[in-house]
Amino acid sequence: MARNSSFPIRNFVRLSAAVGICLGVLTACAATQVNVVSTSRPTTAQNFMAATANPFATEAALEMLREGGSAADAAIAAQMVLTLVEPQSSGIGGGAFMMYYDADTGDIGAYDGRETAPASATPGMFLDADGNPRDWYDAVVGGLSVGVPGVVRMLELVHKEYGRLPWKRLFEPAILLARDGFPVSERFNALSAGDDDLKVFPDTADYFFDDTGAPHPVGAILSNPALARTLELIANHGADMFYEGLIADDIARTTRNASQNPGGMVAADLSVYEAKKRAPVCLPYRKYLVCGMPPPSSGGITTLQILGILQEFDMAAMAPGTAQSVHLVAEASKLAFADRNVYLADPDFFPPPPGMLDADYLKFRAAQISLTKAMDPAQPGMPGIGASLRLAPDNVEKGLSTTHMSIIDADGSAVSMTSSIESQFGSHLMVRGFLLNNQLTDFSFETERANSPEAGKRPRSSMSPTLVFDDAGRVVLAIGSPGGSSIIGYVTESLIANLDWGLNVQQAIDLPHFLNKNGKTRLEEDSPIANLKPALEQMGHEIELRKMTSGLQGIARGDNGLEGGADPRREGVAAGE
Repeated sequence: MARNSSFPIRNFVRLSAAVGICLGVLTACAATQVNVVSTSRPTTAQNFMAATANPFATEAALEMLREGGSAADAAIAAQMVLTLVEPQSSGIGGGAFMMYYDADTGDIGAYDGRETAPASATPGMFLDADGNPRDWYDAVVGGLSVGVPGVVRMLELVHKEYGRLPWKRLFEPAILLARDGFPVSERFNALSAGDDDLKVFPDTADYFFDDTGAPHPVGAILSNPALARTLELIANHGADMFYEGLIADDIARTTRNASQNPGGMVAADLSVYEAKKRAPVCLPYRKYLVCGMPPPSSGGITTLQILGILQEFDMAAMAPGTAQSVHLVAEASKLAFADRNVYLADPDFFPPPPGMLDADYLKFRAAQISLTKAMDPAQPGMPGIGASLRLAPDNVEKGLSTTHMSIIDADGSAVSMTSSIESQFGSHLMVRGFLLNNQLTDFSFETERANSPEAGKRPRSSMSPTLVFDDAGRVVLAIGSPGGSSIIGYVTESLIANLDWGLNVQQAIDLPHFLNKNGKTRLEEDSPIANLKPALEQMGHEIELRKMTSGLQGIARGDNGLEGGADPRREGVAAGE
């Protein structure tokens, strides 16, 4: 994997065209098929488009694009609005990863705004008095789980490189909405009503519930003057206002003084925070180049490993909704997750083995797949020097509350950004109108793991913002999703649906979900894909039916312009002009 912080897409155009793709012929799998493809049409536009998790955020992004702003400008405006209208998922109290393509230079940048552990963090910080790992949710609520927020510093870094509109202008839609109020959505209401821990801390309870202790009803106008004042300070004075001075003091004090699970963060932990521009991870897939986030996100490498393994099979010859396609993706995912759970963590502390995306290694892993029989949980491979460091795997599932946006501007520059405060409503601690994350619980609670807590370390993520390029170097797809470690499965399925099966971006997003994390094969309950359960069980899969609430937002480029899709499982909107 390259070490430079960006690279020109043009360097990969000839490489992508020259890669020989080995296609296996599938002859022995069950022929069972169910109808899973929707008739939905994507939103279309000619000039620019934004797809975010909330209509107000999409409109804020479009407002910037109409004024000639870049995709970076639009993403910043959208994130500030999401802090207000979708506080359960993301915000300035959390972190983010952004893939950015600059059409002027052809450069692809991977921007790391992941939270860091404070200096007080230790490998045993999530052990109980007997030295055993605590239950995950027992550590979520309160100050101990809060990492130093990274999204504001990351967005400032991107704006310095690619922003066109003034920084202050990008905050105006969110400030206006915070002052005047926004209508409470059904999702906002339902999630508030179902989370009793919002009442643990008085400031949080005062915001999310009315005087009777009931959640604000759907359609009620909810304002947040404290957030408006915070955003005004950052708009007028830059990210330093967030990381130094009164805001930083309040964040640190709130985590230390939490009545439940107090932490050890101090203001100095915020002042030293650094957002990073890293080298993206990219892999030729069929006639495309697929690029994603490097560690500390596991999303990019794991998604690319799955695709690289599936390179050996003719996925285009299979229709969506077949037992054989689900089988192959599940088996490839087992192999990729086996590597992910051992080798991927903060690369500044634990660099990944260099051969995880090597073509010969992926071909070797693909050869372990039977066309007719599911394998037992896979063992990690040996992808190059350093892979002998066999630390115990960490595969505990973590929180699901995240958001994604995809944006393409009038010049063809593109953003794919996934942002999170980790669990639903994060740590449940509120400071100056915004919620603080609980991202430190993304660390392993066991010691001596690659992903164990350490001072200044970034917890491993599964966020998978992805950009896809054609052989002319154009962005043809920007996509990503929330969903914890299930993000990888959601994004991979959508990529295969669009690139192999030729579904439009909305149809790809609509597909019922299936995935495997090196264990049970999960099928989305109450969907047509669940009818494949008997056929897959015949092949040896242990099947689990469950709700799978993705939040995919995607934009594809076709011959007739831009096409956008938003996940019907949440309240996102794709729109453009």
